[in-house]
Amino acid sequence: MTFSPLQGLRVLDLTSVVVGPVCTARLRSYGAEVIKLESPEGDLMRGLGGQSPTGQHSGTYLHLNRGKRNICCDLKRLGAQEIIDRLIASADIIIANMRPQALTKLGLGHETICARYPDKIYCLITGYGLDGPYSGFPTYDSVIQAASGITGLTLARDGAPAYVPMVMCDHVVGEIAAGAVLAAVIKRQASGQGAFVEVPMFETMASFVLQEHLAQQSFVPAVGPTGDQRLLSPHNRPVQTKDGWISFTINTDKQVHAFLDAVGRGELKEDPRFASVAARAQNVALWFEIRGAPLTSRTTDEWLKIFREADIAAMPCHTIDTLQQDPHLMAAGLLGNETHPTEGETVTIRSSIVVDGEHSMTEGIAQPKGWESKSVAEDLGFSSEEIEALFKEGTIMTTNARVEICS
Repeated sequence: MTFSPLQGLRVLDLTSVVVGPVCTARLRSYGAEVIKLESPEGDLMRGLGGQSPTGQHSGTYLHLNRGKRNICCDLKRLGAQEIIDRLIASADIIIANMRPQALTKLGLGHETICARYPDKIYCLITGYGLDGPYSGFPTYDSVIQAASGITGLTLARDGAPAYVPMVMCDHVVGEIAAGAVLAAVIKRQASGQGAFVEVPMFETMASFVLQEHLAQQSFVPAVGPTGDQRLLSPHNRPVQTKDGWISFTINTDKQVHAFLDAVGRGELKEDPRFASVAARAQNVALWFEIRGAPLTSRTTDEWLKIFREADIAAMPCHTIDTLQQDPHLMAAGLLGNETHPTEGETVTIRSSIVVDGEHSMTEGIAQPKGWESKSVAEDLGFSSEEIEALFKEGTIMTTNARVEICS
């Protein structure tokens, strides 16, 4: 049995690439039925996320679109509007991350849908919100990393800006959007009223950065510069060992004393510059230089044993390759395998969330484009003759070779 509190709710997924699919993937993992509406051109992430056997299911696409029912529809063709109308009418939740202007042009804007269906939950994920001079600008994760100050953090630390080498903003905002939708679901259960939920990437990530790095300027007047000086220290990095790299963090006085004893610097325990949390905060640059010194006298495993005996948080610095072989992840069964109908054997990532001993839902493949066009149309009440006409017109299409259109 799986944890599926959203079972019985239908989500119409009008999203693509990463931020929107992250949101709908989370809702799917909690048991919602997700119908992904895809254009004939397909979700850009099918190819953008890397190579695949057919060129149609990158690894990223596979992991972010598991278990979603896929209908492929050309919105410019005859009969498309009726399909859209029925999809919206049948959905409890609509998630979109297209630019508002494009959605309005297609008749999918939140004003139209919320006015017509006040019980629907409509979540719009935008780059820069609906107000302000940036509204409607195109964007991607790396652009938001720069605009929100994330690249400025590495500029302050290293002297040059740099991107976090993953689409971090997309993942963070997608998960926040899913949480906001869940709050709207609770509201609807209580009142019967839907909600319009707007989640702008720029403002969301800017607040994320400022929560930590507004720091001393959180006060009026300011008591110091912006930036958490611990995190911005050039010595706040993984530490080199005899055979690799290790990551550890020491915050409390007890942890600091144990660390200093372990590395042979026990005399510093009595140094007033490092004797307390407050003292180390005042001497953060020198303190991080000390704690960031190389530990090349021992191997990573040897240091891990010492640190763990001292109750110091420490782990090896994995690569993507070694991460897959981590003994804890292997014991927890995070990775598995399944057979995809077009890509062959693929690696799966099960949900990390456990409630009452049950993992949230991970069943179902990331479907080829239009894999369930016929069955979704049937669920929407189209007759066999109407479905046949929609296929012949090119309004809906499928890559499912097993589908008999004229059944």
